[in-house]
Amino acid sequence: MCNNVNESKNCISEILKVILVLQENACPDSCLDSCDRPMLGGGANCLICNTRPVMLYTCCGNGTPWSMPTTKDVTASCSETGTTCSSVFRVEKVEGNCCTFRVLQDNPDTTSLNPYVATNSFFTIDCNCLCSIRCLSDTYIDCV
Repeated sequence: MCNNVNESKNCISEILKVILVLQENACPDSCLDSCDRPMLGGGANCLICNTRPVMLYTCCGNGTPWSMPTTKDVTASCSETGTTCSSVFRVEKVEGNCCTFRVLQDNPDTTSLNPYVATNSFFTIDCNCLCSIRCLSDTYIDCV
């Protein structure tokens, strides 16, 4: 069960807002290495980054990352065998304590320097249901 506290501020939603602004203003490298570091970083493998991929953990998920199908098929469920799911997401919009994410999936091109590709699968979650986020290395996602 999610924490139903109706507070206008939530530490996770505040961090997600920062990530969204950074993605919208994709900046060069920074020496800080935390989720809310002030710029999206480039590196040896990525000259221009436009995404800070995140993994989400819900309050009732027992330490298991939140995962969503990589397709818009309404019958797709991550509990079904054969459904491709992902636990890596891109922040797309933050409104109050609600955040909309795009599902990212592993890049099928194993020669690419970019580890993820964008899907057309989106979901919105109440940030009060999140207990933690894990930021992954900044990267470039085509077509976002």
